[in-house]
Amino acid sequence: MISVLFVCLGNICRSPMAEAVFKHQLLEQGLEGVITVDSAGTGDWHIGKQPHEGTRSLLDQYGVSYEGMRARQVRLTDYNEFDYIVCMDSNNERDVRQLFGSKSDGNAKVFKFMSLLPEKKCDDVPDPYYTGNFEEVYQLVEQGCKRLMARIQEEQLSREGV
Repeated sequence: MISVLFVCLGNICRSPMAEAVFKHQLLEQGLEGVITVDSAGTGDWHIGKQPHEGTRSLLDQYGVSYEGMRARQVRLTDYNEFDYIVCMDSNNERDVRQLFGSKSDGNAKVFKFMSLLPEKKCDDVPDPYYTGNFEEVYQLVEQGCKRLMARIQEEQLSREGV
């Protein structure tokens, strides 16, 4: 089983949106039994809470389920449990690499989400908690998740014959 973890600051806006969108895309591709996905935050302020109202509203609008999703904090054990650790911005990536220590330095399994969309010429997924622009984030997340799916299929699934 291939596993993906999306990480943002509080795990209520960007990373749960990416988790829900990626799960939706997995269902559409019939890969829900091949790839698992989760999300977490670097901070602990929202542990146990549902995604932000703006995230839920937008996911409802697009018919994307977020059922059962609750915020959690990144754990040291996540490094060994996930194949891809996708950070929504530079600060998240720095914090994750700091948590995981030297084993994550330069490791390709930890990377920024926007590296999937180099044509956007933007380093970070904007945080709608501060900007209020959930639609902009959704559009980036939807495109980036499709690219991540293609990357996983190229790197992993083609080798396994899936």
